[in-house]
Amino acid sequence: MAQSSSPVSGVADRYAQSLFELALEDNALETVESELQSFDSLIRENADFRRLVESPAFSSGEQLRAIEAIVAETGPSALTGNFLKVVAANRRLFVLPGMIRRFRQLTAAHRGEIEVDVTSAHSLDDGQRKELADALGSYAGKTVTMREKVDPAILGGLIVKIGSRQIDTSLRSKLNSLKLALKEVG
Repeated sequence: MAQSSSPVSGVADRYAQSLFELALEDNALETVESELQSFDSLIRENADFRRLVESPAFSSGEQLRAIEAIVAETGPSALTGNFLKVVAANRRLFVLPGMIRRFRQLTAAHRGEIEVDVTSAHSLDDGQRKELADALGSYAGKTVTMREKVDPAILGGLIVKIGSRQIDTSLRSKLNSLKLALKEVG
């Protein structure tokens, strides 16, 4: 495994790896992955929860009490609930989004999948989606799970991120390259 680029990503890697191994041992990968996805959505959609996760102003006791209440209310599996409590007790909630992202990567790799981020100028139709997934799958040699994002600012084409590689065929990028080339000539 490649070394992490920052101490924060190292923390996320270690916690996610530990949770992955426990979930694999308990045959609960799908359950934990689904529950973590729900918490990831909660972080994105609920400003109060996001503040609890991101703010250093809360003590570990306050974070732990809040997480215990949320766990009691949402009722995740014991493994996920205990994991979240340990993260809060250790004042690592601010790394939770990275832990969730890394856990998803580990489970995808375990299933022989790779997650790919695709940005397009407009929504892809089912035929385009399948054709792109097939092409990326043959390139990566794995089953592809695509996360799609629409960004009209790229004007056309695609931006595809596979792991640490990015393939940018966007019209915006090509126009910027052309503009630079014209500046050099002129």
